[in-house]
Amino acid sequence: GTVAQRSVSALWPCPRCGREFANRNQSHACGRHQLQTHFRGKPAAIRALFDAFVDAVETCGPVKVLPEKTRIAFQVRMSFAQVTPRARWIDGHVVLARRLKHPRFRRIETISPRNHVHHFRLTSLSDVDAEVVAWLREAYAVGEQRHLERPPSPNHGPDS
Repeated sequence: GTVAQRSVSALWPCPRCGREFANRNQSHACGRHQLQTHFRGKPAAIRALFDAFVDAVETCGPVKVLPEKTRIAFQVRMSFAQVTPRARWIDGHVVLARRLKHPRFRRIETISPRNHVHHFRLTSLSDVDAEVVAWLREAYAVGEQRHLERPPSPNHGPDS
């Protein structure tokens, strides 16, 4: 037998703001916001830290950077990460399909069995390291909704 894969549907565009979502009528704060607004009055080092984070995100694949009123989201099909630039650091989170205990996560919120929001803080360029890239790669797969695909049946693998 064959294993049915979840079909990937087209994204739903909000008729008011044009933002696209995996879920029809997704609740969100409509609005068009500018990236530079998040960096007004903040040191250049915070913008450099943000740019390093964006570079790390972009190693995962194509991504939409979405400035919102209070944060900057990163989206494939779904948002999988976000950051909020502050005066001396950047607070952010990644959404993983599992709870990943790690001292760099300030807290973990479980939204559903396969959506866990892991909060972190970046204070220097050295914080955007291989570990953060690994979290982003895992979160990117969640953004693609790959964590919702049914795994192949063990009886019908490539070796059977």
